[in-house]
Amino acid sequence: MQTSPSHPGLFKVVRQGDPESFTSKLVAERDFAKDAVIVDLTGLTPGPKRYSSVQISATDHVELNSDLLYLNHSCDPSTYLNIAQRAIVALKDIKQGDELDFFYPSTEWDMAQAFDCWCGSAKCIGKVNGASHLSSDVLKQFTISEHITQLLKERDQI
Repeated sequence: MQTSPSHPGLFKVVRQGDPESFTSKLVAERDFAKDAVIVDLTGLTPGPKRYSSVQISATDHVELNSDLLYLNHSCDPSTYLNIAQRAIVALKDIKQGDELDFFYPSTEWDMAQAFDCWCGSAKCIGKVNGASHLSSDVLKQFTISEHITQLLKERDQI
């Protein structure tokens, strides 16, 4: 387990309660304006689809290999993973101390491990198991990756 921050000055992991309870989150260490690049995605390791991976194309997944592993899901996300730019970008103004999170189906077509969402957003999708399980109308509310847009076009041609 990594003990020193992977991106000091940008964000940090905040562990809550029991370390085994999976209630950790990523918190901004400074303000970020809407549309700002929070961090470039470097050092990504190709690998299989897993609960800890991020989908970067119709068929490829990578491990984030950093504190970015603690980016939680939200149906009202503060960031998105701009796969084409290989960066995490602010979707809204983010203040120091705010949680950094993203909409998992924005990159994931069919997740390795589905779960129930607890975000409480008015746009909450309930079960988080990938974009393939959501209607195009629901997904229009979110910023999604190009490979998810393409997979939706292929799926909805029927």
